[in-house]
Amino acid sequence: MTADILRDKFLAFFKVRKHKIVDSDSLVPKDDPTVLFTPAGMNQFKKEFMGFNSGFKRAATAQRCLRTDDLEKVGKTSAHHTFFEMLGNFSFGDYFKKEAISWAWEFLTKELSIDPEKLWVSVYQDDDEAYNIWKDQVKIPEIKIVRLGDQDNFWPAEAKTKGPNGPCGPCSEIFYDFGADVGCGEKICDPSCSCGRFVEIWNLVFTQFNRKDDGSLEPLPNKNIDTGMGLERLAAVMQGKQNNFETELFQPIIKEIIRGLSPQGTVPEKKLLYAIADHLRAVVFSIFDGILPSNEGRGYVIRKIIRKASLHLMGLGIDKKPFLYRLVPIVAEIMHKPYPELTNRREEIARIILAEEKSFIDVLGSSEELLRVKFSEFIDNPNPEAVGKTAFLL
Repeated sequence: MTADILRDKFLAFFKVRKHKIVDSDSLVPKDDPTVLFTPAGMNQFKKEFMGFNSGFKRAATAQRCLRTDDLEKVGKTSAHHTFFEMLGNFSFGDYFKKEAISWAWEFLTKELSIDPEKLWVSVYQDDDEAYNIWKDQVKIPEIKIVRLGDQDNFWPAEAKTKGPNGPCGPCSEIFYDFGADVGCGEKICDPSCSCGRFVEIWNLVFTQFNRKDDGSLEPLPNKNIDTGMGLERLAAVMQGKQNNFETELFQPIIKEIIRGLSPQGTVPEKKLLYAIADHLRAVVFSIFDGILPSNEGRGYVIRKIIRKASLHLMGLGIDKKPFLYRLVPIVAEIMHKPYPELTNRREEIARIILAEEKSFIDVLGSSEELLRVKFSEFIDNPNPEAVGKTAFLL
């Protein structure tokens, strides 16, 4: 089942259940100075979560998101990304835990026909209500319901003690079990283990508090639901893949990169291929949303991601020449169904990336020349202070 089909099925499922289907917000958050990029589906609904009447109490989205917290993990794990799509359903003072849990289970096991035996869940350590709904109404065996603490099952993580301020609450996560032959191999293994056997596919957040400056949790006027499910992870599960990068969302990009490598070269490192494919998507959609490479703010982050991808390409043996820009049409083709306008802007986006690649190659060339000159000077006249100044310049 393709990602396009999964996206459509999710939105259709919740439309039938009287949710307003809301378009994805930009990667540039509106009226929210607390984050550089839109990190989750709930961000565009912060006013609704605080009790503002927008005219609807239920919503569902397929939100494009960008996170840099796990930038160094991208490519090294099977399920971390900078750019990804988050499927989410939301309730603003309408339904609560019972409906959120039962609908999530229904969508996965009935609509998508995922084997219930492959699913485990976690709940917040003190959330007996959620625990009992899973046990008594959904009928999940207690052995497959795991109680976890603030770091894992309170959103945002550790909000109770460290912040940030704003809407927060306990959560319940649904995990897919890839089987005992995956991961640590221990007989006793559950979603609290980070071995890779279990992958979180859906997070149900029960947003019922507002954290204040003094650290206190004030009950919100209405109890809310905020859920998020990574489309890339769901696609991997539905396509029988243990790695998101093996799905159709990434493989065409990866295959084109491999075609650009020297046939006499060594076998390319998968982690580099994966990281480049991920970073390309992040850059394309950032530029699509008006974020241009620069030396400050969001633009600096995008510049950094482009340069990381360029260095990865060099690590694969692609000499210092622009290459990333050539992959933009592939992203536009993959994402054509949800974002047809991306096709019309692919040349513009490619030109911006090309210019940035050329600039970075020039920087590398200048740095190498400076290093050669300074090294020669150091051989003739060793001076530790000069070494420090050169390092600063580089």
